[in-house]
Amino acid sequence: VQLQASGGGLVQTGGSLTLSCTASGRTFSTYLMAWFRQAPGKEREFVSFENWNGGNLYYADSVKGRFAASRDNAKNTVYLQMNNLKPEDTAVYYCAAREPERRSGTYYSSEGWDYWGQGTLVTVSS
Repeated sequence: VQLQASGGGLVQTGGSLTLSCTASGRTFSTYLMAWFRQAPGKEREFVSFENWNGGNLYYADSVKGRFAASRDNAKNTVYLQMNNLKPEDTAVYYCAAREPERRSGTYYSSEGWDYWGQGTLVTVSS
């Protein structure tokens, strides 16, 4: 599966952005989908993931209550609605997909995901 992320940009503190990630492939609806981010000089970190039907949503504590993930399987697209953005949210955001049959690898680490988009930059100014 190939992933294409978009929607990043420059926003002021307290603002909002919605990221999109569109996938190729007929079996998109079966994949688990996730968002990660990587700030300059830091390791890639987990943001959120959801199962094939958009249920079982999990978020990092740092974004809980501010970010909301969703998916539209008919459009092969997942979204990350980001509200009340903070300067510490500045990062390149990546979407990722995981094969439904996979049983190894934690969801909270990048090693647990099989496919990655190219990333989209989010910059939050103070």
